[in-house]
Amino acid sequence: MGGRVMGEPSRRGFLKGLGAAALAAGGAGTLSACGGSSSTGGAVTGGTGEPSGSITVWSWKNPAAELRALIPAFNAVHPKVKVTVQDIGNPAIWDKITIGMEAGGQGLGDLLHIGVDYLPNYIEKFPNGLADLSKLGAGQYSNAFAPGLWQTVSRGEKVYALPWEANAGSFFYRDDLFRKAGVDPATLATWDDVIAAGKKVKDATGTALVAIDKSASAADSANLFQLLMQLQGVFYFNTDGKITLNSPEAVRALTLVKELNDAGLVVDVQGSPGTSTYDAAVKAGKVAVCPDPAWYGGYMETFATDSSGDWRVMLPPAVTAGGSRSAIVNSTHLAVAGTSQNQRAAFAFAEFALTRPESQVQIFKDKGIFPALLKAYDDPVFHQPDPFFGGQKYAEVFIAELSNPSTPTNYTADYPRALKLIDDAQTKVLLQGADPAAVLKDAAGQLAQQTHRAQA
Repeated sequence: MGGRVMGEPSRRGFLKGLGAAALAAGGAGTLSACGGSSSTGGAVTGGTGEPSGSITVWSWKNPAAELRALIPAFNAVHPKVKVTVQDIGNPAIWDKITIGMEAGGQGLGDLLHIGVDYLPNYIEKFPNGLADLSKLGAGQYSNAFAPGLWQTVSRGEKVYALPWEANAGSFFYRDDLFRKAGVDPATLATWDDVIAAGKKVKDATGTALVAIDKSASAADSANLFQLLMQLQGVFYFNTDGKITLNSPEAVRALTLVKELNDAGLVVDVQGSPGTSTYDAAVKAGKVAVCPDPAWYGGYMETFATDSSGDWRVMLPPAVTAGGSRSAIVNSTHLAVAGTSQNQRAAFAFAEFALTRPESQVQIFKDKGIFPALLKAYDDPVFHQPDPFFGGQKYAEVFIAELSNPSTPTNYTADYPRALKLIDDAQTKVLLQGADPAAVLKDAAGQLAQQTHRAQA
């Protein structure tokens, strides 16, 4: 990695912008329905033959800079297309896209950078808000990306985006502390093993295992709970949109979080990975493990320099013996606006950026944004030792994880409501000692009442 910053996930920006976006859409936590009257209704725009004309791309900071850097190479192939990349900012981009969708697509860019947590809102609430990329040839890439992502960006035969960034669930750990405690990380097959090891690490070093925002001061305090669910092949909703917060897998996940807390292995921090308080705890050596998305490893290299060489990474342990150790916890995508007057040119640029290994390798080298494109992993840059991780070939861990089957996530348009209820349930467990099964049953019931969705 060499100190590069991994692409920050969409999820935190999504949550920060949630309130403003909901107000802009006229709802409390969900977007109001809009048919997108000024949309193309599914017709492909931009003529035939060689793509031409002008397109505008909306993204933010690092990814925007990387897309802009690709324009000269793109124009060598498609000289008749003028590309303008705009850094809208994160979370500002979520408000701006939402407002544009609510206005029937007016004023939207042609190509939109969208997070996995917002995509279902647009698909469900704005039927013509995004172009169907299958009509532009996207179907040929159905097996080109990390398993599970194609089902995330498509609905039946329709394809609404091309995957870009894939953040695998990870298990970053302090090798020096584990060695001092006499714990071999290779023996951590399950999270029961992790808890047992954590007790040894704390006894030997005084260091807790993980950091969690117990009071849910940040809207994404249940990251570990979500990872533990996904490792069991479930999410807050199933692929049919039914609620799974009361499933045995959810109860098992929250029970493990409770057991970590009851054993004194949780440091209470205000915030989530990437916020000053969480990062300060990591920098100060207050935790031995960061079970965070892949991007956090590269980010740690920028602030936890005193512990360089002490960190390692491995696949997250399974929840049950022999269970999955792979999960894509968040991702970002490029989608073409349904109102774009030049959909063919917009898709051509997305195709050039996301399905061409050379493009994704360049982006990874510059900003460490881990690609979903499987062919990109053949490049030597993904197989180099990283000094921060003690010379470990850091990226190979994520390649192994992303190449394995991963259950698609269906965030649905009601994800914000589910997340708020989960945060509250976790707080009751961690601060009040509540029973995980009881609080999850209550959360699932409330979510069903609020959304009129059935429970699985």
